[in-house]
Amino acid sequence: MFSVEELDVEGKKVLVRVDFNVPLSEGKVADDKRIRAAMPTIRYLLEKKAAVILMSHLGKPKGKYAKELSMNQVVSAVEKVLGQKICFSDDCIGEETEKDAEELKPGDVLLLENLRFHEEEKENAPEFAKSLASLADFYVNDAFGTCHRKHASVYGVAEHLPSAAGKLVEKELEELGKLNDPEKPFMAVMGGKKVSDKITVIKALLRKVDKLLIGGAMANTFLKALGKDIGKSVFEEDKLELARELLKDDKIIIPADVVCAEEVEEGAETKEVDVDSIPAEMMCLDIGEKTIDIFRKELEKAKTVFWNGTMGVAEIGAFKKGTAEVAKFLAEMDADVVTGGGDTAAAVDDLGLGDKMTWVSTGGGAALKFLEGEELPAISALEKSYEKFK
Repeated sequence: MFSVEELDVEGKKVLVRVDFNVPLSEGKVADDKRIRAAMPTIRYLLEKKAAVILMSHLGKPKGKYAKELSMNQVVSAVEKVLGQKICFSDDCIGEETEKDAEELKPGDVLLLENLRFHEEEKENAPEFAKSLASLADFYVNDAFGTCHRKHASVYGVAEHLPSAAGKLVEKELEELGKLNDPEKPFMAVMGGKKVSDKITVIKALLRKVDKLLIGGAMANTFLKALGKDIGKSVFEEDKLELARELLKDDKIIIPADVVCAEEVEEGAETKEVDVDSIPAEMMCLDIGEKTIDIFRKELEKAKTVFWNGTMGVAEIGAFKKGTAEVAKFLAEMDADVVTGGGDTAAAVDDLGLGDKMTWVSTGGGAALKFLEGEELPAISALEKSYEKFK
């Protein structure tokens, strides 16, 4: 697979797939982490006297124009981080966009409108991919968070242009790749909502880890599988048998106590109880103090840790402690700690601990697919492009 540094981009136009799917507040970027993550690749290309065309999706517009999801809202944040003015195109394909791209000079940056305003993006429509590719001489994928998708901007485009991985994608593959042969003891912490979302990665990790610690709502299914009365907690009825089967592996550790409440809201009255004493009218919404202590004692043995999924409803203060305590402990450890994108990355950033981790992945789903051992379609596309255009 080509690295961006192997492309001869001087005087050329480079189409870069970035992940600017950022949170917005009143029409402005609320968190510019993903924009900052793309800067090494963008700055490298500009230093090499290329013209850069950026493309991304934002939100879920379902193939139709939606003003509140226009990439135009991202322009000022990109300019602030990059330190220069950039151009904006009102579409990502078509005559006007082609004209905007044609007028670019070395050192210029153009941001295209939201790719997902066209349903052809998610469909990987050949003509749409070809239209995107026609804007440039080279293609660079620097959007790791979408590498598990087979969309036009991360898959189809690579069929038409000499292609390479951006610096962020390279770093993601390097850091996540280390987990395939980690320094032992190797521990994994899994949370989030559903066992079904993470069955394959749990099975893959059980072949590698010394211990697998489970929290979050997914722990409810394991507790229920053991015959615990979990009150009104969410669980997956159709995954109980699977959970029983997985629990035969003594590497798995589930909560010993939980924080419960009748409502999932700020200011809710909470109760911390052992898993054998969960009130019938309550829901399990975080791990308790005993579990935090058990997890801490296991994790302090580790030389490598992978963490994906919060320990509770971490966006609400009353149910944030488990996630915060795990994050703080991991941040202080003398070990390689990799966190797997999505809600986990958001929680780590919210606590200001991102720079204390070895690596905070920008891709939740993509990171999990990688660790499952699955081939990521977008990475496969880059490899095929390398063979085609070398």
